[in-house]
Amino acid sequence: MADQIPLHPVPRSAQRRAAYYSSASAAQRHNRYQVEDESSHLDEMPLMMSEEGFENDESDYHTLPRARISQRKRGLEWFICGGWKFLCTSCSDWLINICRRKKELKARTVWLGCPEKCEEKYPKNAIKNQKYNIFTFIPGVLYEQFKFFLNLYFLVVSCSQFVPALKIGYLYTYWAPLGFVLTVTVVREAVDEYRRYKRDKEMNSQLYSKLTVRGKVQVKSSDIQVGDLIIVEKNQRIPSDMVFLRTSEKTGSCFIRTDQLDGETDWKLKVAVSCTQRLPALGDLFSINAYVYAQKPQLDIHSFEGTFTREDSDPAVHESLSIENTLWASTVVASGTVIGVVIYTGKETRSVMNTSNPKNKILGTHPCLSDHAAPL
Repeated sequence: MADQIPLHPVPRSAQRRAAYYSSASAAQRHNRYQVEDESSHLDEMPLMMSEEGFENDESDYHTLPRARISQRKRGLEWFICGGWKFLCTSCSDWLINICRRKKELKARTVWLGCPEKCEEKYPKNAIKNQKYNIFTFIPGVLYEQFKFFLNLYFLVVSCSQFVPALKIGYLYTYWAPLGFVLTVTVVREAVDEYRRYKRDKEMNSQLYSKLTVRGKVQVKSSDIQVGDLIIVEKNQRIPSDMVFLRTSEKTGSCFIRTDQLDGETDWKLKVAVSCTQRLPALGDLFSINAYVYAQKPQLDIHSFEGTFTREDSDPAVHESLSIENTLWASTVVASGTVIGVVIYTGKETRSVMNTSNPKNKILGTHPCLSDHAAPL
């Protein structure tokens, strides 16, 4: 049967065509699988590769540990050069802020001559520039000295001399300079602290005339409260922040010296509230029903916003207040006698809020005093 089937020779052109198509289909199949392979490894292949690139890939395994070591060295240098001080200061400030949660400052309404009508409790009008008390003096002085790296380093070196393996020389070569420096520092701080205490006591004990329903009463500066009517004589220091109500000058104004507050030697002109200045006598301040609305305490000594309101008149009297109607604490009356109502006391006054804490004088170390870098 197979012998009966006619066999025709295939032409050479057809053979070439069949070989071409078979090779093309194989190439397409190969390319299809190759694309799938390449798409699955695109994330692992770089965009551009060269001989240098291959060499760099091999060197990365050696450079990565070096980079990590350099980062560790930089972190250690930062810690030694001042990072530890920054961390300690941040932690101490955080603890202080937790222990001393500042009271939110608010605007207030102050009735003339009626401190008992105050809605909130305000700070005492006591000046306190002391840095320490009996319990915090020694720890505070030691902290201020050893928070610097050189002093702390010398303390560590001195303590290391108690270890026999680390001992070099005699103990007195380390502890004698350190003890001398600490003694001088403690004595100096004690003297400064005592001077501050005497100065604060003198300022807080100054007597002022307080106007009451029964007349004038002598009161200490530290006992003045918000709402009191205080009389300040010429060349006398103003004890607290007040609103200027009356003056002995016929013009209804006076001059004050502010060199202790802002350093300016020029006298400043202050104007009394016109409603209270027109009253016939001092005692009439208690015959009216009036109050002062004052903004919350702030640092700016050149601005003030408030209002004076008298309710017992028909119609009610409203008078706006500005910086010209204020008498800030630590200023001095230069002309006449003034009467004011206290609106801010103690640490809420402008002068105290703009006062910075005194800085410590630190005794450092010097390597030339001895062979072991004794402190100055």
